[in-house]
Amino acid sequence: MSNLADFLYRSAEVYPNKTAVRFDGQKISYHQLADYAARIAAGLLQLGIKAGDRVSLACPNIPQFPMIYYGILSAGAVVVPLNILLKPDEIAYHLADSDSSAFLCFEGTEELSLGYLGLSAFEQVGNCKTFVVITGDITVEDWCGQVTLSSLVKSEPLPAACSCNADDIAVILYTSGTTGKAKGAELTHHNLAMNALSCSLVMATDVKDVHLVVLPLFHSFAQTVHLLQSVTSASTMVFMVRFDVGQTLRLLVQERVTIFAAVPTIYIALNGEANRLSDQERRLVKEKLRLCISGGGPMPVEVLKAFEDNFQVTMLEGYGLSETSPAACFNTLDQERVPGSIGRPLPGVIMRIVDDHGVEVLDGQSGELIIHGHNVMKGYFNKPEQTASVMKNGWFYSGDIARRDAAGNYYIVDRKKDIIIRGGFNVYPREVEEVLIEHPDILQAAVIGVPDEHYIEEVMACLVLRQGSGLSSEDVISWVRERVSDYKYPRQVQMFKEFPINATGKVVKRRLREWVKGRIE
Repeated sequence: MSNLADFLYRSAEVYPNKTAVRFDGQKISYHQLADYAARIAAGLLQLGIKAGDRVSLACPNIPQFPMIYYGILSAGAVVVPLNILLKPDEIAYHLADSDSSAFLCFEGTEELSLGYLGLSAFEQVGNCKTFVVITGDITVEDWCGQVTLSSLVKSEPLPAACSCNADDIAVILYTSGTTGKAKGAELTHHNLAMNALSCSLVMATDVKDVHLVVLPLFHSFAQTVHLLQSVTSASTMVFMVRFDVGQTLRLLVQERVTIFAAVPTIYIALNGEANRLSDQERRLVKEKLRLCISGGGPMPVEVLKAFEDNFQVTMLEGYGLSETSPAACFNTLDQERVPGSIGRPLPGVIMRIVDDHGVEVLDGQSGELIIHGHNVMKGYFNKPEQTASVMKNGWFYSGDIARRDAAGNYYIVDRKKDIIIRGGFNVYPREVEEVLIEHPDILQAAVIGVPDEHYIEEVMACLVLRQGSGLSSEDVISWVRERVSDYKYPRQVQMFKEFPINATGKVVKRRLREWVKGRIE
């Protein structure tokens, strides 16, 4: 394997008529997907794109995403997937920071005019020379005078993917930027190929599997666990543009889904609406759905148990970051699953837990999780100082606080930067959140630190309650105080109708802190 796209052409050769993508009544076979990718690759080369050039892609979960993704790779270029919810200035930053030569942007919808926003951003960036509009109908030849995807797919298909070295950059994934400006993690063809194969091994994926893809494909989680892994094993993907509880439940039944991956907030929502399914529908889901994957944030144990009870399916929790392609650690089907644990390192991946001096700590003790292996990024694009701050002697320093038990299972305690230091004692928000989410009236919980004159930082519980709940702040404090040490329980409580979340469903604590600050002031 020299080019990550080779997996697509191999699957198309062996399973040409197998359905690769189902979406809104459309069916795209592996032969068709590979043909589109080869034509788009040829079209990009005709536009002047060269091997190693960065090509940005802003596209929702529609069939055009994998066509273009693999088309860019086939041309020997680097895919730079962009969050479709970015504003023009943010898009412009990513185009400039990645030094993209071209930008392929979805036209958008009535609710989100992404094409106009993308064009506005493109016009701000001098280095990006080519703008291509991705129309919903790929036969459309004109969109406000701009080049459309139809001109690329009319090209004669490239006979084979351009040859690459295993260490060449395939994809640049931008981190969420919670500690400043977003940084582009450089992932090689080898990084992503090995990560996809490792995930396939852990999940025992094969050609008969059907993936329901509700997570955005521009994010690392869905790219590897769904897109790359499905193409590697020639399984089928069912695309959803955005998460909707009712539609998700319907598709689980109608499409006979076998694999589903999501973040904890989605599982919480599905738990709340599980009774929408009839007994017959529930039986159909149980018969087919063999595996659910949770990632992108800590899964509360009570939520995991409730989902498994509701749907009679095994859920495996994993862990990873954009910088690790992303999967680094997983519970596996052949080992006893430990609720609350992220499992053990993937084959070929080594993980250690170290103190502030880089010395490995004993089992049971908490420290920073560091990672080494085939999945670790090459670095941050054009950011040597930031790369050096997290890459040390081949080890990636994750910034996550973890512990390991005697059996070798890992547990995420918290983000290093999210630790609350109350009067000199460390409080790990996740530990308090686990207690809060056990309360029957609490739907979601996020614990943050707020300034305090006496203790420097105080513990605050931010909550989303179930509809109709009369739970008071005093009730919340008493509930937690009975279950944790005195220095850990929250002295302050704030109720919200919803939390600020990013495109993958993770609570954005930075924004939550801003909301809290606005209320207090």
